[in-house]
Amino acid sequence: MRVTSFKTSFKTLALALPLGLALALPRPAVAETLADALVGAYEHSGLLDQNRALLRAADEDVAAAKAALKPVLRWAGNLTQSFGTSRSSALQPAQSIEDLSTSINLIAEMLLYDFGASKYRIEAAKETVLATRHTLLNIEQQVLLRAVSAYMGVIEASETVALRNNNLRLLTQELRAARDRFDVGEVTRTDVALAEAQLANARSGLAGAEGILLRAVEEYRNAVGHKPGKLTTPPSPPDVAGKMASAKALAVRQHPSILAAQHQVAGADLAVLASEAAMSPRVTLRGQYGLTESFDSERYTRSGTVGVDVGQTIYQGGALSSALRRAMAQRDAQRANLHVVRMNVEQDVGNAYAALSSARAQLEASDRQIRAARIAFRGVREEATLGARTTLDVLDAEQALLNAEVIRVSARANLYVAAYSVLAATGQLTARDLRLPVQLYDASAYYNLVKDGPPLHSRQGRALDRVLRALQKD
Repeated sequence: MRVTSFKTSFKTLALALPLGLALALPRPAVAETLADALVGAYEHSGLLDQNRALLRAADEDVAAAKAALKPVLRWAGNLTQSFGTSRSSALQPAQSIEDLSTSINLIAEMLLYDFGASKYRIEAAKETVLATRHTLLNIEQQVLLRAVSAYMGVIEASETVALRNNNLRLLTQELRAARDRFDVGEVTRTDVALAEAQLANARSGLAGAEGILLRAVEEYRNAVGHKPGKLTTPPSPPDVAGKMASAKALAVRQHPSILAAQHQVAGADLAVLASEAAMSPRVTLRGQYGLTESFDSERYTRSGTVGVDVGQTIYQGGALSSALRRAMAQRDAQRANLHVVRMNVEQDVGNAYAALSSARAQLEASDRQIRAARIAFRGVREEATLGARTTLDVLDAEQALLNAEVIRVSARANLYVAAYSVLAATGQLTARDLRLPVQLYDASAYYNLVKDGPPLHSRQGRALDRVLRALQKD
């Protein structure tokens, strides 16, 4: 038994050691793509969570507005001590009267007709829900565009740091070569000082680039939800070929900001109709059933009433008229806002196309500039070895090449951001449009659960409680 146990333990240990070593070894870093960053931004955005909660609050406004057309059932109870004196005539002595009674009543009310005021409020609440949904989509576009900008910002800053590090190594070699040539009398002290100054300037530029990289990393962490790993350059920017006029027309038709503003105008129009209807009479059905018991006289009474109430507010200090004027002013404000939003959306499309065109031209020019600057740098350095060029000429050529390479890095990053900005300006930068591998947020799911105001202990109410608990855990 001991030998068998030892063999078994040995085999288990032999199998466990390679597994433990495999777990202990560092794993190679997995390259992170732009799609990964967009998924992270969509799933970890606090701004999206905030506006989803605001949408759920707007959904509840519909349920609250619908409640005005449903029966209201409530109960009321009281305990009353009555006391006093009574006499049948002035010649007879007064008799004390005391009575302790209790009652409980069940009261039901239901609005029958209010000239459409409640229905207008319900429709206005629905328009607010639709506007809030489109606002959420616009926030989603902003979150994803920020993620694109942060992603390309880290790549741009990282490549710039790499270029400046390489430039620093070259300038260190140039300084060493200048000192060697100074020792043999080929150059003067001025040439050495120029190389030293250029090297110091390169160190300063590297420090600045590293600071920009640190800020880009923090922006990425805030936008995506985690620090960047090894980022890969996207293969190509999205295809946004087309005329600017067509893009503006598309944006006017489908941009979430314009759709939200249109629903806000519709809601404001309905609010005006609701305020006008609020000045009309109301017809209400009312019923009551109660039990009353008197402890002193030992009486027990059951009673009930059913009736229809009709009423109208004649004067309320001008509150109803003020509410109507306020609703009309808000309607005018929403109509003006729709005009402003449309102009802003068209301007955003124009700005995005201008930035895209500029980035493309700058990238093409920087490619030609780099080819020419590289040829010039090699030629100047070769001529300097023959004595035909000075150290300053070599340093200037090298700086020109570095500047061209930095411009190309910046232009490439700007090109990607501008292309995605065009998508955002035309309302196409959403998780659904980009086909991101995420669980899309269903903006109508919560609304369908609460729109009819389910009772707390009903089946639908329990399902709603489960949804709320899941949201709180998230």
